[in-house]
Amino acid sequence: MRPRSRHGGRHELGQNFLIHTPTIERMVRLVDAADGPVLEIGAGDGALTRRLARLGRPVTALEIDETRLPGLARIGDVRVVHGDVLRHPLDVPVVVGNVPFHLTTPILRRLLGRPGWRDAILLTQWEVARKRAGVGGATLMTAQAAPWFRFALHGRVPAAGFVPRPAVDGGLLSISRRPRPLVATAHRRAYERFAGLVFAGRGQGVADIAHRATGARRADLARALRGAGVDPRALPRDLGPEAWAALWEAARR
Repeated sequence: MRPRSRHGGRHELGQNFLIHTPTIERMVRLVDAADGPVLEIGAGDGALTRRLARLGRPVTALEIDETRLPGLARIGDVRVVHGDVLRHPLDVPVVVGNVPFHLTTPILRRLLGRPGWRDAILLTQWEVARKRAGVGGATLMTAQAAPWFRFALHGRVPAAGFVPRPAVDGGLLSISRRPRPLVATAHRRAYERFAGLVFAGRGQGVADIAHRATGARRADLARALRGAGVDPRALPRDLGPEAWAALWEAARR
């Protein structure tokens, strides 16, 4: 019987190991399409790590469960690090991993707030992946990050593709840093506050909501939205990245 980690058991660590071969292959292909060294977060038993090691690129396998480290060390051509993704530097161009479902939000927030990486390929809960990719409407987190990042959904992963089996399906999400942000980086904090006000505000459509939230001229906001191809009566969740950037510039002026 495997000894218990000092950080807890599978439940506390959120360990649902990926065994779905088509998903592993898809993740490897997405990593292969991105450039640079790779950081795998939550390497676990190394099902994905073994495939990443064959890419011929520097790979670091990060794992918090010390009982998994000897198995990872036997893979070869991989640097194994005992550490926590919520504390470890995320300064490698490509980040990939099967994210512990109960830590998805804090991991995403930390990732989106850190410089140094360019592409992230993450396996999360299906609903989280859908929402972050804007399927069925944007969330506040996606709207706040969209001027700097692109989100894409790459498929659904059945719960049976994990051991032990979780209660929900997984979803494969990629996040890529925009080479040219839609909003100046110096305005990021102010823009995030603005998006939060608009999402929480009330009114007859997003132009009216933004007017009430910021005091900006309703006509200017509506003109900016129409220029981005959006009806001013749309809801905040209906706006894409370009429309959010246009709305922000109109409100800022």
